[in-house]
Amino acid sequence: MAQGLVAKALANHSGWEVRSAGVAASVGSCESRHASDVLQQRDASLQGFRSRQVSRTMMEQANVVLCMTQGHRDVLVEDFPEFADKCYLLGDFSTKRPGENVPDPFGMGRQAYEQVAETIEEAMPGLLGFVRALPPLGDAQ
Repeated sequence: MAQGLVAKALANHSGWEVRSAGVAASVGSCESRHASDVLQQRDASLQGFRSRQVSRTMMEQANVVLCMTQGHRDVLVEDFPEFADKCYLLGDFSTKRPGENVPDPFGMGRQAYEQVAETIEEAMPGLLGFVRALPPLGDAQ
């Protein structure tokens, strides 16, 4: 859901591509019915989405890596320490719940997916401010 909501939020910011990968993903799975429904309700989608594992290539190509939990960030920093400065906790961009982990609603009911979508959306204003402050994509960093 984060991929769909972040992509929607960045739609007017040219040059940004939003991709999703997991630190322990079941490779090749599509989004859950609840995730699809909640995103559709918000005019966002994961059309063509299939889950995948994060890779070194993805980390190299990324300008920003948004982590849903501190545990995810810790794994990425341990596995790819040279990219630690790209890794941010999505919750750090929230003004309502700064630093809060975004829970995984997998296996829970639709209400859990709604709550997670709200948590992600709360971080969007802060994330957009952060993105606007970054140098244009393609500039040396």
